[in-house]
Amino acid sequence: MMNKMKYQIGVGLAVAMVMSSIVTSCTSSTASKKKRPNIIYIMSDDHATHAISAYGGIYDDYLQTPNIDRIANEGIKFNNVFCTNAICGPSRAAILTGKYSHENGYYKNESGGKFDSTQWTFPKAMQDHGYKTALVGKWHLGTEPVGFDYFKYHDNPGQQGFYYNPIYNENGTKVKEEGYATTLTTNYALDWLKNEKENEKPFMLMLQYKAPHRNWFPEEKYVDLYKGMELPYPETFYDDYKGREKTAGDTDMTMDFFNRKDMKLTPPEGLSPKELNRWYAWGNKRGMGEGWMPNDTMTVEEARKWKYQRYIKDYLACVKSVDDGIGRVLKYLDEEGLAENTIVVYTSDQGFYLGDHGFFDKRFMYEPSLKMPFVLRYPAEIKQPKENNDMITNVDFAPTILDLAGVQIPGDVQGKSFASNMIGNKPTDWPNSMYYHYYEFPFWHHVQPHYGLRGERYKLIHFYYNVDQWEFYDLKKDPNEMNNAIDDPAYTDIIVQMKIDLKERQKQYGDDESLNEFRAITDTDFGNISGNH
Repeated sequence: MMNKMKYQIGVGLAVAMVMSSIVTSCTSSTASKKKRPNIIYIMSDDHATHAISAYGGIYDDYLQTPNIDRIANEGIKFNNVFCTNAICGPSRAAILTGKYSHENGYYKNESGGKFDSTQWTFPKAMQDHGYKTALVGKWHLGTEPVGFDYFKYHDNPGQQGFYYNPIYNENGTKVKEEGYATTLTTNYALDWLKNEKENEKPFMLMLQYKAPHRNWFPEEKYVDLYKGMELPYPETFYDDYKGREKTAGDTDMTMDFFNRKDMKLTPPEGLSPKELNRWYAWGNKRGMGEGWMPNDTMTVEEARKWKYQRYIKDYLACVKSVDDGIGRVLKYLDEEGLAENTIVVYTSDQGFYLGDHGFFDKRFMYEPSLKMPFVLRYPAEIKQPKENNDMITNVDFAPTILDLAGVQIPGDVQGKSFASNMIGNKPTDWPNSMYYHYYEFPFWHHVQPHYGLRGERYKLIHFYYNVDQWEFYDLKKDPNEMNNAIDDPAYTDIIVQMKIDLKERQKQYGDDESLNEFRAITDTDFGNISGNH
């Protein structure tokens, strides 16, 4: 097990390079023109699919995302894209490497150490095959980015970034910038594109926003965007966690666990820096002020609703600025005549709970955090808007980007290119289910580690750290996952088969250790993102 816990260094160098099957229409066209596509990969942090108007949701009357929608309406909207480990750093590592957490070595945020930058990543492969590469915005992996000709990433302690006056690391030099992070990050991305305008090489830009990550500070012009409104509550806001008491019902991510900084409260005067940090953090975890009231006159229920309204308004306002930034990028491509041969992707590192099940944050294998938005535009090859319902995961991103760029994919990459799926040629061996594994516990948010299989209709989850709890959901009959049907005799045969399939999938991916070995990963302190320990 300890060998699996070590970072997988240089595995790709020992494996013969093989050419992935590339979309026939894309390869024939680009080969004849001898002009490979430019690629702009745009990723936000914690952007839920149901906070994008192209996907639809209860906020459509309050938030429109016309620029993200434009990518979908002029390209492809993917409806079944999933995260293999729904937490920021591990998701980013999976995207870069095309490998699951147990293979790329980056399991968790808290005590998860730093990403092993010596291993193969798709930006390295792009750079090695003639692409000019850049990364701007959130990195959140500890080590400096490798495989980029230029980078400028958020580099405050913890690398979460600040919404206002953020600290960036620009090619190894830290610099504090004045302004709003989403706008600044867009500025730097556009600056790089303009500087590369005369370059004959194709480019690959990773534009990665901090927003809408916690603590949800909107841009000044959007601070009062929803003033005086009461935004709608999700259908599952009052979930009582029946049948899931030890899992969904035992977390630190309900409305009780917002802290005072989340709620934009003003601290009393005269606090020392240490006292101020503690004051702001009040409410973060059990035993630390959970369930605090904004004032003495509110009931518990009133406080819960007040916190939700404060949260959702700030969250959606942050999304608005992300959409504005994407609009600026699309406008630049149009004005410079680059749109036709530039692939633009928009996604998030995972989904997020917007009051669903009474939660905020992510981590669980339930749909709101498991599902990721993913839209793609490529005018040279995609002439009509499409939708795709194939099951895709974030480990599939790297091979797909390489495939579209005509770059070879190493044989040890675990993801599969979905380039041919884009034109309706779904491979006969394409998976009809996806595998998930989450490791971090107890801080943050006290979510029990778990793994599982999500099929086209059914979902099976095993929570294992200090519980032994199975959950099963029929997503057709119970799309909100309110009824744990693990003991329902009507599903006995399906559950038995899914447990067999789950074991086979774990063996296929090399994640078939014992529960004690899985627990050891959770317990291991790999260090922190800003230092060793």
